[in-house]
Amino acid sequence: MNTLFSLWISIQQELFPWLNEVLDPLTEKEKEFVRVAELAEVDKHIGPYRWIGNGRKPKDRKGIALAFIAKTIWNFPTTLALIEFLKASKNLRRLCGWEQVRDIPSESTFSRAFDEFSQGQLPQIIHEAMVKKHLSEKLAGHVSRDSTAIEGREKPVLKNKVDGVESEKPKRGRGRPKKGEPKVEKPPKRLELQPKRSLEENLADLPQHCDVGVKKDSKGHIKTWIGFKLHLDTMDGDIPVSAYLTSASVHDSQVAIPLAQMTQRRITNLYDLMDAAYDAPQIREFSQHIAHVPIIDQNRRRGEVLPMDPAQAVRYNERSSAERVNSNLKDNYGGRFVRVRGAAKVMAHLMFGIVALTAAQLFQLLE
Repeated sequence: MNTLFSLWISIQQELFPWLNEVLDPLTEKEKEFVRVAELAEVDKHIGPYRWIGNGRKPKDRKGIALAFIAKTIWNFPTTLALIEFLKASKNLRRLCGWEQVRDIPSESTFSRAFDEFSQGQLPQIIHEAMVKKHLSEKLAGHVSRDSTAIEGREKPVLKNKVDGVESEKPKRGRGRPKKGEPKVEKPPKRLELQPKRSLEENLADLPQHCDVGVKKDSKGHIKTWIGFKLHLDTMDGDIPVSAYLTSASVHDSQVAIPLAQMTQRRITNLYDLMDAAYDAPQIREFSQHIAHVPIIDQNRRRGEVLPMDPAQAVRYNERSSAERVNSNLKDNYGGRFVRVRGAAKVMAHLMFGIVALTAAQLFQLLE
């Protein structure tokens, strides 16, 4: 936190006064953008996207990356809306590195750069670096695990067809096997395999194509959507520390262990808070295996529901931070305006918002 505090003091006492001398007075949104840009340290991660070699030189990718961060802060629905605002706003244009309106790249250039960022997972790398730098040495009390629906703008993949290939499952007749017929062994379930595998193996096993999701909300209403599902780990202070995107149909429980593995690499926490969707013995055991205390609401389908220990019930209330982060991402940082297609691009779009949201929450701890 000392590094973060020093950066905060530097921005407040040195950078803002200097910017007010060379630019028009900064608005609150512009100040937020400056804080996020300073914390994101895009310069350290943009190297692979810079121009190398002969041929026509691409527009500076750093300015475009900063502009995509600005897009989420101002909650613009489209890149075209962002470009029009950059043309009208001298402050934001210059903060991104473009002196004149004619210097702003075209919409197609923004699109090509975004494709590069999504394939290289630039916003994911920026977010991971931020969390590790400013939170890895801090002991977090609680990590709240939850998911949220992300509506897509593409056709869902049929359940029995992924990447254009029809899946084939062994078929056999109903009832008991006939005498002498070999017994078909059921393959192990994903939750049984995950504790024995690495994070990379577990993530590779999770589907990410667009399909149909079904979820029951807190009021018991059934909701369906076409698209994806964003899974988040959130620590105290409403700070997202890990995120992963899957197909909409993937059950929350299938991502609990990979998220726990991801979060374990970034921060140290004591309690894992999860709702009834994560009530599975494998998840509880894995949480305990990594020296955490799992506090998971009981699923009524597993039989009699026992009252939660009073002390754990108080801690479980902290899980509302996950719901606040989901709402904040959707309402204020572009989560409702997914206009791209394909899991890699959808994730990049959401992660630019998570970068901005994370930085804002980190600085809010110091206010």
